[in-house]
Amino acid sequence: MSASDIQWADVVFVMEHKHKSRLLADFARLLSHKRLHVLDIPDEYQYMDAELVQIFEESVAAYLGLD
Repeated sequence: MSASDIQWADVVFVMEHKHKSRLLADFARLLSHKRLHVLDIPDEYQYMDAELVQIFEESVAAYLGLD
């Protein structure tokens, strides 16, 4: 994730707490006015794994009130 990604986003989602920590370490100032959510999804899936995509879509929908 880059600074421009964070500037563009209204909401930032991460899978694990360690991802949140990394982002805050690198982009604390940019994230200070953003909503940052940890989805508590273990980072053990392959990129674009079908199960991961489904879990991610359901988790994000719940946060955004789309469920």
